[in-house]
Amino acid sequence: MPFEKGQSGNPLGRPPGARNKATMIAESLLQGETETITRLAIERAKAGDMAALRMCLDRVAPPLRHRAIAFELPPLASAADAVTALAAITAAVAEGELTPAEAGELVKLVDTFARVLDLVAFEQRIVRLERHVRTSAAGNRGNMEHQGQHGVET
Repeated sequence: MPFEKGQSGNPLGRPPGARNKATMIAESLLQGETETITRLAIERAKAGDMAALRMCLDRVAPPLRHRAIAFELPPLASAADAVTALAAITAAVAEGELTPAEAGELVKLVDTFARVLDLVAFEQRIVRLERHVRTSAAGNRGNMEHQGQHGVET
């Protein structure tokens, strides 16, 4: 029997946000020693220990996960604009202005835009077809009524 979406397979399991026992033990052991350990890591970093230096720098300036990309994406209003945008992104990667990862994020954005354009066009086609079918059906009913009123035999 499959689980229902959004429902835990073990409702009596660990609640969200519960902490691991090992983490709680480590925190209790480190309590009161944080300053001493931090000072030791800084001293080792100053002495040239690259692992300690990396650890200290990661705390001072953690790696950026999400940052604004300094790239002017051409305006998007049509499928042709999406092609222009992809060409600009590709050129920026080739010139070293964008990293491949940054370009990948921008390409996802342009792809989403193009998919939305497709959905809008599809929706508009369906609306036009439904309107045409309703108009044709109404016209056919009117012709039948007209023929019936004038005694036209079929």
